[in-house]
Amino acid sequence: MAHPLIEICVEGIDGFAAAQAGGADRVELCASLLEGGLTPSLGVIRQTLAVAMIPVHVIIRPRGGDFLYSELEFLTMLDDVRACRDLGVPGVVFGCLTADGRVDEVRMTELVEAARPMAVTCHRAFDMTRDPEEAIEALVRCGVDRVLTSGQHPTALAGIDVLKRTHDAAAGRIVIMACGGLDEGNVAEVLRRSAADELHFSAPAKAGSRMAFRNPDVGMGGTDLEREFELTITDSAAVRRTIAAARKAAVVAA
Repeated sequence: MAHPLIEICVEGIDGFAAAQAGGADRVELCASLLEGGLTPSLGVIRQTLAVAMIPVHVIIRPRGGDFLYSELEFLTMLDDVRACRDLGVPGVVFGCLTADGRVDEVRMTELVEAARPMAVTCHRAFDMTRDPEEAIEALVRCGVDRVLTSGQHPTALAGIDVLKRTHDAAAGRIVIMACGGLDEGNVAEVLRRSAADELHFSAPAKAGSRMAFRNPDVGMGGTDLEREFELTITDSAAVRRTIAAARKAAVVAA
């Protein structure tokens, strides 16, 4: 078993710095991980590229919720893809579905063509499709390079059988990147049982705000008031421990 490439999903530039310091091979750069990841601002992307010593893949997702986009939302995605390409971003991450739970091949193909020469990953929109083997064939036709999946279950361990089926269906034509609740305690088992080519996880932790003055009565955007003074950060130590567990598993298997 070769050492798997390990991608860390982060929120913002501080999250990127923590993942890079923790030994990540690559980072998926997002905003708002609470919503599953949204497109970060151009400023965040530019500043991340300025300090990056590892590849950065930027998520292209204009909103939370499902992956059935309006025409205006799709045009926004195309513009974001082109902006990333013009900035020299190494890769982008996106996914579009049809209302009946299939890969939207027309839109995915258009996005892939707009993205080149960047690498293209289909994110966990894949996990919302009606049939994983059918979806793999569609993504191969679209020219997508890799797919991020937890085996259509909440965690990789719960979806391990589907993950293995997906890897087998891919047959080396598209990279399978496993995700979903990976940590130092389970990453070796997921790697062994899924045969995934790459691994993807976040290492979130909560940190208190440094604000000295706090208005206890106002919450922005209807969020829990406590959330106003709580930050989501990437735990570099947890990144290092999980990566070490994955590397050890690969060495033992070899």
